[in-house]
Amino acid sequence: MPEPVTPRPLTELGEDEILFRDSVREFAVAEVRPRVDAMERACQIDPSLLPKLQEMGLLGIDVEERFGGAGASFFMTMLAVEELAAVDASTATLVDVQNTLVNAPLKAWGSEALKARYLAQLAGGTVGAYALSEPGSGSDAFSLTTRARKDGADWLLTGTKLWITNGAEAGVFIVFATVDPALGYKGINAFLVERAFPGCKVGKKEDKLGIRASSTTELILEDCRVPGGNVLGELGKGYKVAIETLNGGRIGIGAQMLGVARGALGAALRFVKERQQFGKPVAEFQGVQFQLAQAATELEAARLLVWNAARLRDASRPYTREAAMAKLYAAQMAERVTSLSVELFGGYGYTKEYPVEKYYRDAKIGAIYEGTSNMQLQTIAKLLLQDG
Repeated sequence: MPEPVTPRPLTELGEDEILFRDSVREFAVAEVRPRVDAMERACQIDPSLLPKLQEMGLLGIDVEERFGGAGASFFMTMLAVEELAAVDASTATLVDVQNTLVNAPLKAWGSEALKARYLAQLAGGTVGAYALSEPGSGSDAFSLTTRARKDGADWLLTGTKLWITNGAEAGVFIVFATVDPALGYKGINAFLVERAFPGCKVGKKEDKLGIRASSTTELILEDCRVPGGNVLGELGKGYKVAIETLNGGRIGIGAQMLGVARGALGAALRFVKERQQFGKPVAEFQGVQFQLAQAATELEAARLLVWNAARLRDASRPYTREAAMAKLYAAQMAERVTSLSVELFGGYGYTKEYPVEKYYRDAKIGAIYEGTSNMQLQTIAKLLLQDG
């Protein structure tokens, strides 16, 4: 195992990180922003955007170059997610899930053969998805009913997965199934399932409040035949793959919320400087100034939490508590900042003519997916009591 590296100071970005962040920011403005309204109306990612994401290296940010990835860091993935979310949370969600919930466990738990095959596909443009939740298994993630049984050298998977982000676009799924519910979490395995495998079918697509262009679907498995070599990690250790993957994924949700809040606050700042009331710009009222200052302070605090957790992960140091804190606070902050932004627009903010209503809707999911805010509080409290 490589020696842990000393994390760079939180607020300091290296030259490579600045260049990468700025390039993603320019890409988001040039390629994503012109598509946002149409994608929102269609409730899907513009298919023509996917090859552009791949060309930018955003589908394999910290995948090794030998597998066709950009060879960057997890921290740089967070920079990319924030920049995309500042323009469109749906695009950011696709990139976030691809990198943190699909590429990351493949890198950590995949055999060399699996990495060579699937990381190359994912970095090369194939979209991936993570399939853990079920109709009766959300926060209680390990009460799985999806079954896996051996059939010769292969596995047969049967069950229904729910809330699968990227489900409509995905060509590869990481699916969690149990060999025996009586074994509890020790019966769970993680499988790499291709959309083209017999018995694999994408089901209903959800009609959502926010991140509407990001697909959320069912995944239906009916004796889906999976090669024996497509098990991710050790048999019976799928729960560990799931937990450790979600720990990193929560930092990504924090980065999404940073971008959503930043986009909304930026729009509000521009508006209040232009909007005249009582003979002067709204921005000149002290009450408005104080609200903006509070929002900017909370945004910066959330950014430091996200950056800290990401730096710790890159340094191979414990980060579970920090990841939970980052997701919890960033989600709370995004709801407050986007709500304020709508209010600062007045009646205009409640219409679809202006961007803040979308940021407001997109912020709500931060408190729900990849572990609700209550689950983050539970994790933080448990670790605090252990340390105490």
